[in-house]
Amino acid sequence: MTLSSFDLIVVGGGPGGYVAAIRAAQLGMKTALVEKAQLGGVCLNWGCIPTKALLRSADVLRMVKHAAAFGVRTAAPSADLPAMVARSRAVAAQLNKGVAHLMKKNGVTVFDGHARLAGHGRLNIAGPNGEVTRLSCANILLATGARARHLSMFPVDGETVWTYREALAPPLVPKRMLIVGAGAIGVEFASFYHAIGVAVTLVEMAERILPAEDADISAQVATSLGGEGIVMHTASGIRRAQHTASGWEIELQGDQSASTTLEADVVLVAAGIVGNVEDLGLKHTTVKVENTHIVTDSFGRTGEPGVYAIGDVAGPPWLAHKASHEGVICVEQIAGLRPHALDPARIPACTYSHPQVASVGLTEAQARTRRHQVKVGKFPLVGNGKAIAMGATAGLVKVVFDAGSGELLGAHMVGEEVTEMIQGYAIARTLETTEADLMAAILPHPTISEAMHEAVLAAYGRALHI
Repeated sequence: MTLSSFDLIVVGGGPGGYVAAIRAAQLGMKTALVEKAQLGGVCLNWGCIPTKALLRSADVLRMVKHAAAFGVRTAAPSADLPAMVARSRAVAAQLNKGVAHLMKKNGVTVFDGHARLAGHGRLNIAGPNGEVTRLSCANILLATGARARHLSMFPVDGETVWTYREALAPPLVPKRMLIVGAGAIGVEFASFYHAIGVAVTLVEMAERILPAEDADISAQVATSLGGEGIVMHTASGIRRAQHTASGWEIELQGDQSASTTLEADVVLVAAGIVGNVEDLGLKHTTVKVENTHIVTDSFGRTGEPGVYAIGDVAGPPWLAHKASHEGVICVEQIAGLRPHALDPARIPACTYSHPQVASVGLTEAQARTRRHQVKVGKFPLVGNGKAIAMGATAGLVKVVFDAGSGELLGAHMVGEEVTEMIQGYAIARTLETTEADLMAAILPHPTISEAMHEAVLAAYGRALHI
């Protein structure tokens, strides 16, 4: 055994953990990071980044298939899934090496192994070869993330039942896929697998797909996905599931008395996540866990002095950029810098489906529930010159303002590359920009972002192009 002392030990090297470690090092703390798998965590290695690489391949395939509409002649394109997966893995590997470089550059000591709290500021790390390293520290930051929720009726076998991990490196290309859960993960994989020729069916218990998004946005996405041939069953639960010689037979039960029977070669479970709280030594502490997530205050503090938690293990929203910002705020609070607490209403969310979805702030329904008198503006991309030129008119921009103060309460977008545009509204909310400020802004022409300006104008009866 060895014994080392640090100012801060971060457990988990995902986007929350490694960013927190970098910020701590910048502030002069002697910092260690413990990771039992791969630096970058699930997001970089098996989530955010590799899925976007696959979705980019799907976008290229769609573009080539429709090349004739743009006056470009091509041979009939086809999907090479092994090559797509290989590129996706290469992208993840490149970024994984980048995180390792950042740790070295910032002087963060990295330990390979599984960390367990031992009480009184002590931490034991079980290494890959059975060796144990003992560390002591006044501040321990848990950033252990989360994993896919499993459903008892669909035991994951890597062959006919997948989670996102199997979907990123599939053993085969199924003919028929049933995706359980139509949130961001389910809709993204539906877009990818449908693009490469798989018959995809989405099942969602909520009344609509992407239930966390504004209702108008969900409806637009449903129209687009349905138009492409993706089958969707909403307000539907799974009544019965049977594994047969040819795959799966699933009986759905909706809110009506009638049931529907479906068949699939592969079931992809995208029904949420659970926090990685097991075997962390929390029994040695007063850390409280609820619904598999560690309970914290707005600065990441737990019920145990000197123990903090951020990111997915600390609860929703389960977003990488939220984890990163939480990490910075938590570390700065430890250092005594008195940062502002993270405001969840200012965290943008993105779904990289086809079409893309992006939002920040309150939906129209949420704003009305909170008794705001609202002004709502909508602008369809069919009225945007750049979108027409790109052949990407399926989409809209929607904004919700407080009628009295002019505060931008929420912004919601669906369409081509809206995930790159939502930052404009995110910055506006952070700066507490009003409708007058947004109206006075001059946006470049021709760009799809002009629709953002037009939606603001539309909220006040001043839209110019509809």
